[in-house]
Amino acid sequence: MNIEQIKDKLQSNEYDFLREDKNLGSNILLLTLGGSHAYGMEQEDSDLDVRGIAFNSKEEILLGTDFDQVVNVATDTTIYSFNKMLQLLTSNNPNTIEILGCRPEHYLQLSDIGRELLEHRKMFLSKICIHSFGGYADSQLRRMENKAARLVGQAENEAYILKSIQNAQYEFRNRYYPHQDSDVALYIDEAVQEGYDSEIFMDVHLQHYPLRDWTGMWNEMKAIVSSYNKMGKRNENAISHNKLGKHMAHLIRLYMMCIDILEKEEIITYRREEHDLLMSIRKGEYLDENRQPTAEFYDLLNEYEKRFEYAKNHTALPAMPDYKAINEFKMYVNERIVRGEI
Repeated sequence: MNIEQIKDKLQSNEYDFLREDKNLGSNILLLTLGGSHAYGMEQEDSDLDVRGIAFNSKEEILLGTDFDQVVNVATDTTIYSFNKMLQLLTSNNPNTIEILGCRPEHYLQLSDIGRELLEHRKMFLSKICIHSFGGYADSQLRRMENKAARLVGQAENEAYILKSIQNAQYEFRNRYYPHQDSDVALYIDEAVQEGYDSEIFMDVHLQHYPLRDWTGMWNEMKAIVSSYNKMGKRNENAISHNKLGKHMAHLIRLYMMCIDILEKEEIITYRREEHDLLMSIRKGEYLDENRQPTAEFYDLLNEYEKRFEYAKNHTALPAMPDYKAINEFKMYVNERIVRGEI
C-alpha cells in the first residue's frame, strides 16, 4: 500500500472517527504512520498503524483536565493529546518519540504547530533514552530468550534480569520518593538457591522511607523477575504464528534508533540504510530449523549492544531534556488555544 492509497483509506468510513470525535477533527495537529510502515519494514499483510497528536481544548487547559488519548482498536489508531504527548516525549518513550522522526511524506496531516514541534524535536532528547530504549529492548530480548533458553545459561539470564531491574530503577527517581542509588544496591553473587549458579542479591539501607513508595518499587522489581520465569501468552502466539522474526527485527531496530539519538542527536524512524538486514531478520533468515534465533543472530545482537554501550558512554546529549524550552513551547501553544488563535 503506497502513501496515496493510505491517504485514500483514511477518507473511508472506517476512519470517520478522525473527523467526528470531539477531541479530533480540526484539533489534529499531526497525523503520521506507525509500526512497520513507519520503519520501512512492512510486508503485504502488514496492518496499517496510524499515530497522531491533537490539541487540548480550552476547557481542558483552564480546568487542568486531559483526554490523554483517543484509541480506535479496529484501525489500530492512537491519537495522543498535546499535553500527554509532551510528557511522553520528555521521557523519551520509544513508542512515541519515533513520531518525530518519520519521513516527510509519511506525515498524513501536519499543521503549523505540528511543523514547529518537528523543528524543535531536539529539545526532548537526553540521556534518558539510554534507559527508556534500553529497558524496552531488554524486555523484548527477555521474551525471546525465554523461548530460546538453550542459548542462554542461568548465570547469563540472571545478569539480564539485573540489567532490566537497573533500567527500571532509573525511572524510579521520577515516580517515587527520592533516595540514593546506594540505598538499594543490587548485585550478583554465588547462589544460595538450589539449582542456581549465581543469583541477584540486594542490600537495602532506607530510613524513614514511605512504605507505599517502597511497595511500588518492590512490586515492579518482582514483576520483572516473574516475567523471566514464564513465557507470556503473547510470546506463545508469536511463535505459533511465526512472528518471532518480526520481534527480533524490531529489537535490532530499537538499538539502531537509540544509537542514532546518542551519536547523531537525530530521530530516524525510517530505516532506509538497514532495510535489507532488518527484512532478512523479519523473514526468518536468522531462525534455525526449530524456529529459534540462531547463534548468528546473537552475534549480531551482541555487536549492536557493544555499539550501544560505546554510544551511551560517549554521547554529548544532556542528562535531562531541555525542560525550559519544552515548558515554553507548551505555554506558547496552550495560550494560543485559550486566546482562540488556534
